[in-house]
Amino acid sequence: MLSRLEPSAGKLLISEPFLMDPNFKRSVVFLTEHQEEGTVGFILNQRSTLLLNDLVPDFAGADFPVYLGGPVAIDTIHFIHRRHDLITDGEEIAKGVCWGGNFETLKVLINNRLIQPADIKFFIGYSGWSGAQLKNEMKENTWIVSDQFHADVVFSNNEEELWKEVIINLGPKYAHVSNFPQDPNLN
Repeated sequence: MLSRLEPSAGKLLISEPFLMDPNFKRSVVFLTEHQEEGTVGFILNQRSTLLLNDLVPDFAGADFPVYLGGPVAIDTIHFIHRRHDLITDGEEIAKGVCWGGNFETLKVLINNRLIQPADIKFFIGYSGWSGAQLKNEMKENTWIVSDQFHADVVFSNNEEELWKEVIINLGPKYAHVSNFPQDPNLN
């Protein structure tokens, strides 16, 4: 097995370099929930062309980017943030990273410019796996699990380099993988 860790909330799932599924190609997924029944997470490095105020008119002037969280329930909006001091009812998933919170409170904070784009990420949809599905994908070496990251990685807006960065952070055993071409036929 490629990964030395088991998935759990607060860890990253990093796609193997040649995963061709367009939903997860060179993706980094932040896991927010992992139980026997299933797993939930959000793709951190697939920015959409939408802004928050395109989706929610109540957020006037909120030009926060919106990411494609995954292929499940793409008619829903989710968010992770690092402002647990202001959004107190979110759930801390990893050190410095919270999931969700009161949307009305969030609206007031954003409209009063107390939350900045570097503090929060919004997602359309989410990534989800049934109980055995992720376990099977792990056996097939589709994913590498990482706990070697800082909260800044989760809120990075450098989508192009994020996958490489988290691979390199895994250490020398994995660093060479970051240089694999996206299409092995071009090698």
